[in-house]
Amino acid sequence: MLNQFFTIPTSDITVAEFLLCTFASLLSGIVVALIHMYKNSYSKNFILTLIILPVIVQAVIMLVNGNLGTGVAVMGAFSLIRFRSAEGNSREITSLFLSTAIGLAIGIGQIGVAALMLLAVGAAILLMQALPFGSSGDTARELTVSVPESLDYEGLFDDLFSEYTKSFMLVKVTAHDEGMPFELQYHITLKTNTSTQKFLEEIRSRNKNLPVMLYYLPSNKIVL
Repeated sequence: MLNQFFTIPTSDITVAEFLLCTFASLLSGIVVALIHMYKNSYSKNFILTLIILPVIVQAVIMLVNGNLGTGVAVMGAFSLIRFRSAEGNSREITSLFLSTAIGLAIGIGQIGVAALMLLAVGAAILLMQALPFGSSGDTARELTVSVPESLDYEGLFDDLFSEYTKSFMLVKVTAHDEGMPFELQYHITLKTNTSTQKFLEEIRSRNKNLPVMLYYLPSNKIVL
């Protein structure tokens, strides 16, 4: 049944059919980009990538006459090149895979299948993003504390962490030039209704009033 649902044979494709598939890929990429932008942070470069990626994948598949195996092998050759790009989170990876899958489907002429996949996956992403499903509600943070070189930082803040946080972990210690403060980096999860101001004030009372910085803990990173 799916073979009869808006399928274009790619073994002997015409210019008009190629342009139709390219338009479908471009339109699908725009929809994927709009879905990715919903309640999410993003850059213009990444949005442009999501829009163009289905077109590129579709063109590669068509250039190998719709042979999916050969097309995937050709696309895999690009992975031999390591691009120096910013790290991405898991939602960015999902959007990239969705764009790639749509390009593959359209590349073998299955425009209808690509449309159904975009509709189903897009609706699922929007629904899960709107609902609280999967949200832990934890207040995860990244804490950076400067301490004097002469101060023993081992266990210095443990009692404060026990009072104000659910969990904490020292993940990095940076030693600068001689005489400069050490920089301690922690991953912490604050307790509910914790006074952030009071927490930071108590830390500053122990680190000789040196800088203290508190950030939202970044999402799990995946190098692209």
